[in-house]
Amino acid sequence: MGTAVAVLAAPRVARAQRRAIVDGAGRRVEVPSSVRRVFAAGGPASIFIYTLAPETLLGWTRPPSPEERPWLPARYADLPALGRLTGRGNTANVEVVLAARPDVIVDFGTIGPTYVSLADRVQDQTKVPYVLLDGSLTATARTYIVAGDLLGVPQRAGELARYVEQTLSDVDRRVATVPRERRPSVYYARGPRGLETAAPGSINAESLDRLGVRNVATGSGRGVTTVSLEQVIAWNPDVILTIEPAFHTIVGRDPSWRSVRAVSEGRVYQVPLLPFPWMDFPPSVNRVIGLRWLGHVLYPEAFPGTARDEVRNFYRLFYHRAPDERQLDSLLGARP
Repeated sequence: MGTAVAVLAAPRVARAQRRAIVDGAGRRVEVPSSVRRVFAAGGPASIFIYTLAPETLLGWTRPPSPEERPWLPARYADLPALGRLTGRGNTANVEVVLAARPDVIVDFGTIGPTYVSLADRVQDQTKVPYVLLDGSLTATARTYIVAGDLLGVPQRAGELARYVEQTLSDVDRRVATVPRERRPSVYYARGPRGLETAAPGSINAESLDRLGVRNVATGSGRGVTTVSLEQVIAWNPDVILTIEPAFHTIVGRDPSWRSVRAVSEGRVYQVPLLPFPWMDFPPSVNRVIGLRWLGHVLYPEAFPGTARDEVRNFYRLFYHRAPDERQLDSLLGARP
């Protein structure tokens, strides 16, 4: 009889140890009262969880590269690669998720019907709570507060949220001083040939939207899209920004690009990449420090001086390791 009572009581105890939260999509999700193991659904989520509560992160979507590892404390650089549930070429499956034994699955980024459908389906298949968090720049501070409550680290979440709020406020204030006619037209070059780009309004181009520049890819589609060189030549941007070192290396020597104003005037800029690119790929909180760098590149009068101290502080606070002087030189030494 005593054994039967214990068995009957167990589900009630389990239920008492759970609580309901409302995620970024407005979904009511029952989560454990104490969350210690997080499966990141994609690259943006892995960076977000790493910045907030790295001890809960079960693994990366892919192994950190040899170039990325020195920027991360060894205990986190050595986390396993688990693949991803979201995005193009998603590589994780239900078996991988179950084997990792997560308390929750977390996704961070765009909130939309596709992601809600995926979250509901995976949650139903695995019986693991799947939480969607709004990864837009505007929502990031608020999302830190929500996630801090979820992961039991409200004080750290508040610290990171304040940093994000202050950065966005300062960037907005400085950009507002730049007359619209002095804001450059910009082409964001992705892919080894520089012929992928991101349309205004997409999370991949959100940094450009925030800086108030004229993204020439207006009307090219939604999200990341492929364009032709003829189209870029017709757009004739003032500035090209790229996250592709191979493209940055060859574009100035390629005769077919020389008629583009940004190339002929030497205004093609390599976005800093380590340990996570400052503008996109993935579009996570790595973009916060990127806003200041973009400000220095695009509006030097409104963003005077050097971002060196700011970069050091950001990396210490968000990435748990301050860069040394040599690393700062390599980050900020990108030239057109």
